[in-house]
Amino acid sequence: VQLQACGGGLVQAGGSLRLSCKAAGLNFGINTMRWYRQLPGEQREMVAVITSRGNTDYVDSVKGRFTVSRDNVRRTMYLQMDNLKPEDTAVYYCNTELRSRNYWGQGTLVTVSS
Repeated sequence: VQLQACGGGLVQAGGSLRLSCKAAGLNFGINTMRWYRQLPGEQREMVAVITSRGNTDYVDSVKGRFTVSRDNVRRTMYLQMDNLKPEDTAVYYCNTELRSRNYWGQGTLVTVSS
């Protein structure tokens, strides 16, 4: 299983970014997919989740600003991040679980300047 995340960058507060996570080596359409983020010295925090049926959930701090979606044909998950805030600055990781094992993308850095 391979997950490749991209789309991070530097943006001013109030701006937008879209992250992508392309998956290989799994039956993407049936897997629940997640976005996490991590600040230095802190634990990873789950930001958003999308099930195989397209049901979504978010951490409270991003509700109304972030939108997770998936394209099963392209085997890709997305995270549209709008109205970004400095506290959204972190390394963002995509994640899935298969046969009780967690798989992670390499992380993509999002920096939001005030």
